[in-house]
Amino acid sequence: MTEPNGGHDTNGERSAVPDGGHAVAEGAEATEVERDERLVEQFENIRRTRRRRAVAGVAILASIVFIFVQGLNATDLLDEDFQWEFFRTSLRNYFPTTWHFDLIPFIDVGRYFAYIRDENLLYDPEIGGLLFSWPPQLYTFFFQELGIFSIFGEAGITLAMGVVGTILGFPFALLFGVLGSERVTPFPFNFIFRGTMSFIRAIPALVWTLIFIPLAGLGPAAATLAIAFDTIGNLGRLFVDELEEIADGPIEAMETTGASRPQTIVFGMLSQVKSSFIAWTLYILEINVRIAVTVGVYGAGGLGQVVEVQQGLLRWSNVMATLICIFVLIISVELFSQRLRARLRSDEEKMGWRELILGFPQRFGESMLK
Repeated sequence: MTEPNGGHDTNGERSAVPDGGHAVAEGAEATEVERDERLVEQFENIRRTRRRRAVAGVAILASIVFIFVQGLNATDLLDEDFQWEFFRTSLRNYFPTTWHFDLIPFIDVGRYFAYIRDENLLYDPEIGGLLFSWPPQLYTFFFQELGIFSIFGEAGITLAMGVVGTILGFPFALLFGVLGSERVTPFPFNFIFRGTMSFIRAIPALVWTLIFIPLAGLGPAAATLAIAFDTIGNLGRLFVDELEEIADGPIEAMETTGASRPQTIVFGMLSQVKSSFIAWTLYILEINVRIAVTVGVYGAGGLGQVVEVQQGLLRWSNVMATLICIFVLIISVELFSQRLRARLRSDEEKMGWRELILGFPQRFGESMLK
């Protein structure tokens, strides 16, 4: 009797094993089904998100097209009175053509170069003769004629306005930028300096030029002072933003050593943003050279004034030649500023001035092939 019971118990135990395995299998299947359902739900959410983004993109594009058409109508570019044929014909005045073999038209580049040479737009031979004569008259060039900018003719005047305006405005921009930061001047006193910079930025450099003309006269002096004022507002604001993002660690370390407030500002704050301040100053220099071209149109001198005079005489090919000089000037300043900023970056290989200048064609070609 014992054996059957024992066998029965054993069979019972054995029969329980398949039942447990079946339960585990059902649980695994249920888990797998839930996983599949979650994956399906995730994929469906992704599809819905993509559909919403597509619909939003189409709506945004349609809004831009709608606004663009409205703007074209407001600016008379859709007006029937706008003479597109006259526009295309007049465009040829900027690009005088010469015919080769009476068959092939080419832009008469020689006319551009002749005007640039005759009007000393990029080079003044009278000043340059002092430097390139033999022996070079270096003392006369550097100290009597002060010819570093004058040697570049009208382009030198434009460049000088941008450079001098930046140098004049930098100390005040640094002062207002530092005092405008809440880390240096407590609220609300810092808004005295911020408000001053906002007031300066609210008035364009062109308007500042018109303001300074009665004070300094019509010429480069008024434009230079206007650029200096504009630099205070724009560069000072950039300095404020940089100071607001500095780390607190160096400042706290300076304070724990018993450093005075000026020492904390100089060595704990400004030391962190020195490279950024230089980079932003170079960037503002690029902008100021462009502004110098713009204000020159209002009689401030330089290439801008040449454009205005030639436009008034309806000599469009001369205008185009001057625009080429402006392009050369702006690109040269940007390349110089870009390489200087690159030298400030610690993660970029430093180059000497010789390599910087002589290696430019190779770097330019490699950049074009990227």
